[in-house]
Formats: sequence, C-alpha cells, structure tokens
Amino acid sequence: MTNVLLVEDTRMGRDCIAGYIRSSGRYRLAAAISSAGMAEITCKNTPIDLILMDYRTENNEDGISAAAEIKQHMPHIKIIIITGMTSSDLITRAREAGADSFWYKEAGDEELLSVMDRTMNGESIYPDTTPVIRIGNAASTEVTPMQLEVLRLMVRGYSNPAIARELHISVHDVKWHIQELFDKTGYNNRVALVGDVINKNFIVPGL
Repeated sequence: MTNVLLVEDTRMGRDCIAGYIRSSGRYRLAAAISSAGMAEITCKNTPIDLILMDYRTENNEDGISAAAEIKQHMPHIKIIIITGMTSSDLITRAREAGADSFWYKEAGDEELLSVMDRTMNGESIYPDTTPVIRIGNAASTEVTPMQLEVLRLMVRGYSNPAIARELHISVHDVKWHIQELFDKTGYNNRVALVGDVINKNFIVPGL
C-alpha cells in the first residue's frame, strides 16, 4: 500500500480527494494537512511515499517552494503538484522544483488516480499546455512573461516605482507594460484588472 500525504487548504478539497484516495484500494491516506509549511515535518514523522501538494495552501504558503525543500532532503518521495490556478509560470516552477508530476483540479485531461499510478511507476506527468482563461478581452496566453511579473506585483499592491525597483526596469517601462495589459484586456484601471485576475485564480495575492 502506498502512503499518501495530502496537502490541501480547503476542507471540501481535502474531503473530496481523501475519499478518492481511500476508495482506490491501493493508496493509504497517511495524513491530510492544510499547510505546505508543515509538509516536510510530517514526512519526517510519518512514512510517506507520495505527496499530493496543492500550489496554494493555508496562509498563502507556496506548495511549489515546499516541494523543492522536500525534494532536496527526501528525493525518494514522489510529489504531484495539484492546483486550480492557471498562471502560466506554474508548470515551469514545478519542474524546476523537482516535482514529479502536475495535475489541474478542474481541467485535468487525466483522472488523478491515473496520474498517481503513472507517477509511482516512474513517469513524470505534466500537461502540454496551461488552461486558457479570459482576462477581460484577452486570453491568458497573450500575457507575456514580463507582463505577468508586472501584473503579479500589481496584485500585491506595488506602486509603479516599487515595481520598477523590484524588476530592475524603468518606471517608463512599467507604465508601458501596464498600458499594454490595459489595451489587451480592455480594462482602463488597475482595480478592475487586478480584481479579474484574482477572481479567476490567475494570480493569488501574496504569492
């Protein structure tokens, strides 16, 4: 029996996936926690073979960063990043962290148990593309990597000068990227744009 650690911050999500694991007949739910920050400690105290790690957990803790720490100290543990977030950089970050597989909660083309089975058999399962959502008039795929960084800092409440300092670009360049986002999405103010990306789980405040 494969021992599974589930890291999921919502009660409904934990209950749903936990029931799924218990009914499988081949996986044992060893622990279910809401905090990515507690995952490594749990692994040290409980035999774990596989972690289902949500990207965003309690207190806005980053599951991908937690996965990287666990892989550094316990590389034998398999990790599947699970998320409903659609930010285009998550797949790249998960690969860089050493996560074995990646699964979208709402848009996964393959059942979670199948991804778990294949991962435990040594495969690395990643989606070919990020699910596309609409941000105003634009598709999420139209947001460039630099615009994504600017947008992430806008979500965190940074001013234009603060964004410029953080990204090591000029304030003029920041304004240009923001105007490009306005032109693509059809929004004409920061509040509407930021509200849309948060409501659609494209970017999470604090991460």
